[in-house]
Amino acid sequence: MRALARRHLGKLVTGVALAVAGAAVAVGVSLPDDAGAAGDAAKAAAAERDAVAPEGTVEAAPEEGEKGVGRDPLTDAEIDRAERLAVAGGNLRRNALDVEGDRGPEHLSTNLTETDPRLSGTAAAQRRADVVYYDYKSDAVVTKTVNLDTGKVEDTSTDHGVQPPPGKDELTEAAQLLIGDRLGAGLRADYKDATGKKLTGPDQLELSGMVFRKGTVANVPADLAACGTHRCLRVITKVKSGPWIDTRALVVDLSDRTVGRLS
Repeated sequence: MRALARRHLGKLVTGVALAVAGAAVAVGVSLPDDAGAAGDAAKAAAAERDAVAPEGTVEAAPEEGEKGVGRDPLTDAEIDRAERLAVAGGNLRRNALDVEGDRGPEHLSTNLTETDPRLSGTAAAQRRADVVYYDYKSDAVVTKTVNLDTGKVEDTSTDHGVQPPPGKDELTEAAQLLIGDRLGAGLRADYKDATGKKLTGPDQLELSGMVFRKGTVANVPADLAACGTHRCLRVITKVKSGPWIDTRALVVDLSDRTVGRLS
């Protein structure tokens, strides 16, 4: 792992050197010639012509409305309303747990609901949103379909063994667990090699990641056997404005808050 980090650093340094060289070439090209005052005057006139604004008026983008039309993406106002309505009634807010173990479900996404071919007329034209949560208490994906025209939750589905892409807070929590775990020693060492500083939290890294699916691996260690039922992530880490650090062999089980390594 540490060798990989140093190899990336070498590429980074090389890239900086090339950028400096390119800048030097650009400066050389832009140097004035020896045509004298007449040449300078001609260049100034040309620059003035180029600086003239094109005809027409550029208008600012219109403000986003409170409500979209048809299949327009959800507006910010619609997203906020859908998420409030989704947890306003029922026991989801009281009974579910988020990724940190606090009361309330972990929000994953809010998207425009797919068109239902069984609906027609006014019902078909109404705007709906699917608000997706993960409940860490029951290891279940909960989807609330909210009718934004009526303000009602029209449908609630609960699925086990379904693993949507991770949310930002989940990636942050997974990285925090990885940094603090004994299996994160290589990550901490690589970060120190790259920056000269101690890695203490996820805010020092650029994060991305994916759900770990057991079917993609030939030999799954016993401590990762529950993944699929549990919420398990592979976290991709990068030093901010720096190299990638290879953590692909490490899997974080967010449901039981442990870290495992793939062979």
